[in-house]
Amino acid sequence: MHPKMIWANLAVADLQRTTQFYTDLGFTPNGKPNEQLTSFLFGDNKLIIHFFLKQVLQSNMNMEVADAHAAAEILFTLSAASKEQVDDWAAEVAKAGGKLLSQPEAFGQGYYGFLFADPDGHRFNVFYM
Repeated sequence: MHPKMIWANLAVADLQRTTQFYTDLGFTPNGKPNEQLTSFLFGDNKLIIHFFLKQVLQSNMNMEVADAHAAAEILFTLSAASKEQVDDWAAEVAKAGGKLLSQPEAFGQGYYGFLFADPDGHRFNVFYM
């Protein structure tokens, strides 16, 4: 198997809230939002994450969608350039309405970072190593 690309599709309750959250964090929109989804580019390799209204994703995929507030469906990791950037990002996430699941801290051997959830419970790990 050799796909041309990979992207993620996540379920959200409120497209406007999701668009505002990721815009506030400085992510680049991937096209214009519509009545079904909003989409952003992540990282230098421009991973696309589509955020679909839950009922749209659920009906199109003909499957139940997990409640991200109750269980981790996936953990995205965002790489920071420095400890200071980790601290700055934690402040930006909190200001934008994200939930810090842990405060920035040292962990493992040579790692520094924190965990957060977006307004729909999707989890992200931010770290510097």
